[in-house]
Amino acid sequence: MLKKAQEELLDWNGTGVSVMEMSHRGKSFVSIAEKAKADLRKLLDIPDNFTIFFFQGGASLQFSAVPLNLFGNEEGPKANYLTTGTWTQGAIAEARKYGNITEVADNKAIKYTTIADTADWKIEKDAKYFHYCDNETIQGFEFNEFPHEMVPEGQILVCDMSSNFCAKKIDWSKYGVVYAGA
Repeated sequence: MLKKAQEELLDWNGTGVSVMEMSHRGKSFVSIAEKAKADLRKLLDIPDNFTIFFFQGGASLQFSAVPLNLFGNEEGPKANYLTTGTWTQGAIAEARKYGNITEVADNKAIKYTTIADTADWKIEKDAKYFHYCDNETIQGFEFNEFPHEMVPEGQILVCDMSSNFCAKKIDWSKYGVVYAGA
């Protein structure tokens, strides 16, 4: 594999250029991206009603992209964020620039080792979406099973799966947006 990668570094599939030199709109690169999307869709059993995007900037770029896209032109938009660690705190700080953010629960005082009982969660019923991070790597907090029933009917469930993407089966019917950085 390393030998093949070395050869393709200077000349990918006889194109005379490496992947890093190709135009992102060129036929060769578009074929690579389309194959990657098809492979990912098959690997994770992603249904056709989900669009797969590849972006530069890592998952942190989505901290602003999520509210900017989901709030639209709403006046005084609201979102729910479940704080479970450093990554969620970053997402909340960015989202507050664009709307009214409710922290559903904050486990900072207990150093992100567990989360408040769902009976104590403070949820805005009329929020546009509900955001959580499935695995906070810095503090080591990961959901074994997220309580999907806590997300109010009609709210878009958004999940940062950066640290465990491809590590477990995803019930796509529960989510509206899943993002991950690699």
